[in-house]
Amino acid sequence: MRICMPRLPLGVLSLVGALASATPAIAAGTPATVTFTKDIAPIFQAKCQSCHQPNSIAPMSLITYQDARPWARSIRNRVSTRQMPPWHIDPSVGVQRFKNDISLTRDQIDLIVRWVDGGAVQGDPKDMPPPKPLVTDNEWQAVKDGFGPPDLVIKSPEYTMPAQHQDMWWRPMSDIPVSEPRWVRMVEIRPSNLKARRIVHHAIAYHVLSPDNTAEVNTGIGSFGGAAVDDLVNRRPQLMEWAIGKGYDRYMEGTGKLVMPGEKISWDQHIHAVGEEITGGTEIGLWFYPKGQEPTKHSYLVAFSGIKRGLPGEAALDIPPNSIAYTEGFTVLKENTIITNFQPHFHLRGKAMGVEAIFPDGHIQQISYVGNFNFNWMTNYIYADDAAPAFPKGTIIHVSAWYDNTSANKNNPDPEQWVGYGDRTVDEMAHAWMNVVYLTDAEYQAWLAKHTPAPTTQQQ
Repeated sequence: MRICMPRLPLGVLSLVGALASATPAIAAGTPATVTFTKDIAPIFQAKCQSCHQPNSIAPMSLITYQDARPWARSIRNRVSTRQMPPWHIDPSVGVQRFKNDISLTRDQIDLIVRWVDGGAVQGDPKDMPPPKPLVTDNEWQAVKDGFGPPDLVIKSPEYTMPAQHQDMWWRPMSDIPVSEPRWVRMVEIRPSNLKARRIVHHAIAYHVLSPDNTAEVNTGIGSFGGAAVDDLVNRRPQLMEWAIGKGYDRYMEGTGKLVMPGEKISWDQHIHAVGEEITGGTEIGLWFYPKGQEPTKHSYLVAFSGIKRGLPGEAALDIPPNSIAYTEGFTVLKENTIITNFQPHFHLRGKAMGVEAIFPDGHIQQISYVGNFNFNWMTNYIYADDAAPAFPKGTIIHVSAWYDNTSANKNNPDPEQWVGYGDRTVDEMAHAWMNVVYLTDAEYQAWLAKHTPAPTTQQQ
């Protein structure tokens, strides 16, 4: 009998070395003193202040030197270990070019480390860049990123959550008020007000189709190793999933989702109590393709499972107290498929997730890996169009998931508890939310011709 151990992505093996090199040597010719006003404030404006400002979600402001100076050592630790900004994908594994990359560059990390190690000097106040306008409302992330306001906003009815209560699942319906078919190029869900961000753990917008809109039904995925996903073929397709810390879904150019008159959104909102009575819900913004520029392909949102279902009566997920656990899930692609993003989803014990493709001929390609998952940031990593990988039909998408049910996990509410699969925040789950686009055989061959490097000729 051969015992198979879970294979670790290359990023896991290189983690110790990466952390050991987090404090780089100062390059020759760089200035001896790094100051807040000249060097650090522009970085904070570009990458930090959208959250780190008064009355926002961050615990402190980073607008002025007086704001930032008391936190200098903490800032150094968070940025040098790439915990902040919340961009936790491994930079040594899989796809590395993204549409929504908010991470700090190596040079920016170096400057912040040097600033702190040099005494966190203020510098000349005249060097401060002009201040950015403060965020005073529940702003769309896509607006912050320069895409303009959504063309249509659809709100759910709101729910009042008592200060103390068990988790609730709020499932109202909303009409999609369009008078003609429209193609959607980008979507974003947000809680309906700033306080609602505290109680809404996640929300799924299911797309209730009209009889004429059948293109959204096919999911193009199959099952492997007992992972039954047949229900995905017949259930309502998912327009978008939102969770704490997630921004928008921006589809690959030339792809989108079609909404038609008479259709609805069926909401599935997970709401939990936070010690204060709060009323809120969620709303979804839709950005349309201009008329006359309609896409030719649909984008489908699929939750690729990281848990292989067992035999009847066998637990799909069973995490003992004070333990590190591992599960994996397998899904067979029934169509040639482009994967356009990766968003790992866990609850409180989630630690790491890797996704790889096992080709029909047996060779393996790493797609993405997050080794330091943070429950407070359900970050969506949207691949650049020319970096999104494609796979032939019959490829197995293998999702590996690790869990930390020990006291070392700061998010863990009780390491003495057994943890099973479930929808509550204190339960656990594991899946990779990924938008996919299907290709015909001819389209896939054309993709290969464009993306496969030409063979090199060796000189004799």
